[in-house]
Order: sequence, then structure tokens, then C-alpha cells
Amino acid sequence: MARYTGPRARIGRRFGEAILGAAKYVQKKNYAPGMHGKGKKRKQSEYAIQLAAKQKAKYTYGVLEKQFENLFHKAAAKDGITGENLLKFLEGRLDNTVYRLGIAPTRRAARQLVLHKHITVNGEIVNIASYALKAGDVVGVREKSKSLENITTSLSARSTRFTWLEWDKDTMSGRFLNFPDRSQIPENLQEQLIVELYSK
Repeated sequence: MARYTGPRARIGRRFGEAILGAAKYVQKKNYAPGMHGKGKKRKQSEYAIQLAAKQKAKYTYGVLEKQFENLFHKAAAKDGITGENLLKFLEGRLDNTVYRLGIAPTRRAARQLVLHKHITVNGEIVNIASYALKAGDVVGVREKSKSLENITTSLSARSTRFTWLEWDKDTMSGRFLNFPDRSQIPENLQEQLIVELYSK
């Protein structure tokens, strides 16, 4: 399965946020990567700002270019606001939901759990990270995997709860109630700039 395997600290420093988990590098070197990172910032073009917004969303959710473009076209064909539809589809991915439920500490870790067949959807093992959930789907940990240290540690540290998800700690499963509204999604993304970029 294709995924981003490049340097994580550079991505975080580029956007000034620990998008891929390399928080200490963003704090230690709070300037852009590269030999001109500390130099005077040039005024960015409109295209550059829009492209950066798209790249940030891609890295945040761990989606590659073709997948992201396909999701955008799917969002554009759906009734409603295209940018919000796009974020809803990204939130509805299986790997993202595993992360939101607290089963994994990061989206990358969630993706790995899915690919290694530790996650079930409605009682069936699903090993496709981009699997699109529907309202009412139940995402759980496979019976044989419930004692995995990575999963139990992540669940014990789970603090944030999301209104569009329902968690049952006894069965180690969660229900995807519905797609979240934009106001419920905590990520600092500018989806309107992404729409403008694809509309050129």
C-alpha cells in the first residue's frame, strides 16, 4: 500500500505544526527547513498558499495525491459545501476513525493496525486503511488483538472524545454515528483554499 515515507520533521517545520508527530523538532527549530529556512520570508503567491493548504490536509490525514483528488471529486459531486464534504470523507476513513477512537496514538499507527488485520468493521476483519465508513458502522479490535500492548496503552491514554463516535470499553469497539460537522473537526485546515485550487 502506498504511503508517505519521507522525513516527518521537515513536514512539521514547513507548516509550523507537528502534523506527523515530530513535535520536538518543530519546537527546537521553529523555522522552515532547508538552507533558506531562516532567511527573510518572501510574499507567497495565491497559488502557493492554496497548494500549501492542500498539502497540509494530505499530510494530516496520510492521503496521497491521487486518493486526495478522487475524494475531492467525490465531495464536489455531493450536495452541500464541497470543502466540508471533503473533510467529512477524510474523517470517515477507517484509519482516521481508529485514531479518533483512541485505539492508536497516531494516524500512521492506526493505518498499521488496519493493514495488519487487528481491526474489524461490523464484526468482519477489514485491512483497507481507506475503507469508507457509513453511519452506524461498528469499528472494533479483533478478539485476538485486544491484549496487544500498543492498543491497551493507547486506550488507557485516551482523553479526547468526539461527538460523532460512541465508544464501548467493555467490547473495545466504537460506533461511527454520523459524519461530523466542520465545527466539530479540530484540525486547523483551510478547506476553502483547497476548493479554490482545484477550481482553477
